[in-house]
Amino acid sequence: MSEIISSEKLIDSINYQNGSIVSKQIIKKPNGNITLFAFDKDESLTEHTSPFEAIVYVVDGEMEIKIGGNPYNVKAGEIIIMPPNVPHALLAKVKSKMLLTMIK
Repeated sequence: MSEIISSEKLIDSINYQNGSIVSKQIIKKPNGNITLFAFDKDESLTEHTSPFEAIVYVVDGEMEIKIGGNPYNVKAGEIIIMPPNVPHALLAKVKSKMLLTMIK
């Protein structure tokens, strides 16, 4: 069933937890998935790679996203594309929420 979800409803569908990263899977399909994350300030995902292309949409806050060693400051309302097989890492500069779309 289809449903229209406002950005406010999306942001409110996951809560911050002190000193943690929280995730909520929105959709999982054989050709990709969409996951919403809430990062407390200074929480991070260490450098890693993925064989799939990914799109990060920061819906709240600001994150530093390193791709291939190059840092990008991505703020609420901005999108960055992460190519496959390139090392990347994420750091929440403030409490932040992001929508991750993985395309297989």
